[in-house]
Amino acid sequence: MQQVAVIGAGTMGNGIAHLFAMKGFSVHLVDISATALEQALVTIAANLGRMVGKGTINEADRLATLERIQTFTGLAEGVEAADLVVEAATEQEALKKKIFSELDRYAPAGCILASNTSSISITAIAAATARPGQVIGMHFMNPVPIMPLVEVIRGYSTTDGVTQAVMETARQLGKTPVEVNDYPGFVANRILMPMINEAVYALFEGVAGVEEIDQVMKLGMAHPMGPLQLADFIGLDVCLSILRVLHEGLGHPKYAPCPLLVNMVMAGKLGAKSGEGFYTYIKGSKTLNPSPRFAG
Repeated sequence: MQQVAVIGAGTMGNGIAHLFAMKGFSVHLVDISATALEQALVTIAANLGRMVGKGTINEADRLATLERIQTFTGLAEGVEAADLVVEAATEQEALKKKIFSELDRYAPAGCILASNTSSISITAIAAATARPGQVIGMHFMNPVPIMPLVEVIRGYSTTDGVTQAVMETARQLGKTPVEVNDYPGFVANRILMPMINEAVYALFEGVAGVEEIDQVMKLGMAHPMGPLQLADFIGLDVCLSILRVLHEGLGHPKYAPCPLLVNMVMAGKLGAKSGEGFYTYIKGSKTLNPSPRFAG
């Protein structure tokens, strides 16, 4: 594989484009918003600059990486020569199905169509195409250039050849691919989200405060980040969406989202990206304080 198209220029999309380009792939970054594409390039350039500052790459590597990324607002033009497409759009099943239907129309016949979905059924997404054997999940972790895992999800019809090609591509990116089957939440979020949800319940029921819950998990369980801070980092709306996929798909009440989480999302308190979740976030500040709602 030489030509990769990444659909979506948000946090995950720009990270995936950054990684592929840094590893020598030619990348087409596609988004309907020209502003989002401009911001993605600014973000990638800044992240590469930090890598130069740390000595991870040199200035020539930084420039070469940026030169390998082209941006497109049109899907057809962006994917017409792709060997692999990685979709990283918003975590909404209807939107992903629409995108994959269009990818099926415009991408070359031999192109592999991958989704970075964190919970939505690959089989359901593949059903929107006439090539379900070439559809697969390629779930990167955030931040993409740093986290070593790629969860590779086989849909019901995904072929062995496509699976092996994606596993090998992940290794070329310096990642460790782990193959899993297509069930709600896959492995990562099927285990992670109930833990986060239980931490929210512990807060909701007054078992302990925000900082105390996170400290117990960091100091007692060797987690690098507490579950409530991690939820803020992921986005509380994303956590809620995944829990709803788990609850609907598996039908067990243990996956039912905590009412506090539901209310926070309805109130627009989405975590780091909105400036407030379980903690408050001030641009340029590394100080972490519980939201005023949970302080004291």
